[in-house]
Amino acid sequence: MTNMKELIIGQMNNGKETLNDIDVSRKNGPDYRIGSDKVDNIIDRYHPDFLYLRVSEIIELNKDCKTFRLVSRKGALPTFQSGQYVNMFVNIDGILTSRPYSISSSNKQIGYIDITIQRIKNGFVSNYFLDKVKVNDEFTAKGPDGTFHYNPVFHSKKSVFIAGGSGITPFMSMSREVLESGLDREITLIYGCRNLDNILFYEELKSMEENHPNFTLKIVLSEPSDDYKGLTGFINKDILKDGLGDLNDYTYYICGPEIMNAFVTNELKELKVRKKNIRREMFGSTQDITKDPKFPKNLTGTEIFTVTVNNDKKIQALSSETLLTSLERANIEVKNVSCRSGECSLCRLKLVSGDVFMPKGVLLRHADEKFSYIHSCKAYPTTDLEIRI
Repeated sequence: MTNMKELIIGQMNNGKETLNDIDVSRKNGPDYRIGSDKVDNIIDRYHPDFLYLRVSEIIELNKDCKTFRLVSRKGALPTFQSGQYVNMFVNIDGILTSRPYSISSSNKQIGYIDITIQRIKNGFVSNYFLDKVKVNDEFTAKGPDGTFHYNPVFHSKKSVFIAGGSGITPFMSMSREVLESGLDREITLIYGCRNLDNILFYEELKSMEENHPNFTLKIVLSEPSDDYKGLTGFINKDILKDGLGDLNDYTYYICGPEIMNAFVTNELKELKVRKKNIRREMFGSTQDITKDPKFPKNLTGTEIFTVTVNNDKKIQALSSETLLTSLERANIEVKNVSCRSGECSLCRLKLVSGDVFMPKGVLLRHADEKFSYIHSCKAYPTTDLEIRI
């Protein structure tokens, strides 16, 4: 049967000869139309729409932190870059929400992925994972995603990883990849915690340093015990530059609480480290947005505003809570949520009327600003709003 494509070819100059060549090719060579669906399969292998995961093991690191080992319950796990994250979807008491969690296992491990979750005070999702999730529970996720990873084209083979608290998780993935694969790279890990009990993966980190000459570990404690002999205080200029030589020979990766992230970035700038040599990872919303120096002085964070959605539904939104969270609480879905830190732009929506506060670091495109689109994960209502999703 002649298809539309062949009808069109037949009307072209030398069309009959071309059709004859196609016929000969079909008789004497493979017919690639048979495997046309392989393209979709290949794309899905590397960039699936969703991951369908099952908890195969839960590893307790301390009373407030666990690693959740996730295996695929549908197809193979996709490849990823060490340092990337997956966005985990959960339904808690009828509220569908999501959180991005860095993968802590090496990207050379293809049988499972690990996410390591630490309890956050009043944390909605972190506390659910730590208190409720059990082996064999099933989840849907998106990703892997994120740009916080080593790029051999632009980044130095000499890496300085600067972690605070649970910000160690992407660096575990990066370090495991380099050390377990014997890659030609050097790592200096500077890890800030409150005390020894709060250090995650401590024994493994010490083993990495003992067994790999290209891995240097510096632990910095802000609230050490009296008998502690190591580095104390904050990760400052003196600690950052110690033993490194020319500071611009390195690429610096920072992941940790927002205050620590900003402080270390400023210290590196004062050390004249070039901006292009500094990589930062920011996940989620600020714990208390009212403490942001730019937050409107006339608001306390307790104000409740009315948000009209798609010229139809009205919901209530707290001034100290992101618009995305308020929508989720009202069971209104914002599709394609990923980073929840104002970077990926997938959760953007149109602001028809009203005003919102967006803290520093939100990566709005010029077109977003021109046509009044906002990132709902980092937008805090300051008046009544009208939006379109």
